[in-house]
Amino acid sequence: MEPIQLLVALDEAYLPQLKVLLCSIKINNPKEIVNVHLIHSSIREESIDNLDSYCTNLSYTLNAITIDDDLLKDAPTSSRYPKEMYYRLLAAFVLPQDMKRILYLDPDILVINALRPLWELDLEGNLFAAAAHTGLTELANTVNRVRLGTDHDYYNSGVLLINLDLAREAINRDHLFEYVNEHRFELLLPDQDVLNGLYGSKTLDIKDELWNYDARKYNSYLVRSLGEFDEQWIIKNTVILHFCGSAKPWKPNYSYRFGILYLHYMKLAEQFEQKKA
Repeated sequence: MEPIQLLVALDEAYLPQLKVLLCSIKINNPKEIVNVHLIHSSIREESIDNLDSYCTNLSYTLNAITIDDDLLKDAPTSSRYPKEMYYRLLAAFVLPQDMKRILYLDPDILVINALRPLWELDLEGNLFAAAAHTGLTELANTVNRVRLGTDHDYYNSGVLLINLDLAREAINRDHLFEYVNEHRFELLLPDQDVLNGLYGSKTLDIKDELWNYDARKYNSYLVRSLGEFDEQWIIKNTVILHFCGSAKPWKPNYSYRFGILYLHYMKLAEQFEQKKA
């Protein structure tokens, strides 16, 4: 069985959440072989070593890739446009050239069911597969279409299945950087806006209730599905729980659903911190 190639791009502050994500994958996909590819610019060597040991305890492999400054030397960056926002879109240029596809996940995610159906999804010639958080109405989609000048749904960039072969052909760094410069006043969520503005028409739509469930929106999903997407349905069917937004379940006073589930996986992750004898 082909290993799942997992891409993450983050700084050192999100390493604890990455460990929880990896723990959730292991527990709910115990037979899967997972190769973890971490793109970063400044994580300390001792922290990489610690993560490598953690992955070994999961029977995963870690490929830590330090970004060369030359890759982003002409990229517009600022406090609103950190260089990390480019990593997932430019991953094809730093990953092994013989790799055909990769699954990018934000670190603020739990995987609670089988991941392989997404990994094996037919991309139908598209560059990405992603989910749109449409909510109850088309209002947000309409606003984003007007704002970015697009005619498709507004895709969330936290879960991306990436066609690396096509990305090496279709993604042009200069074009990407020019787009950010030209639209710098319109970009509200820069990495997500760039994905939608440049590549939304080359993105395969996948169901958010399965592959990118916004944990803040339980009531919206429940109403949208006429009561079908309740907690039991989610635990049985949803694969990816995404803790979007500024409120996070590892922080105090988290008030949305599934916060206690996240804390449970935080506790479970501790067992993999212990080095095997």
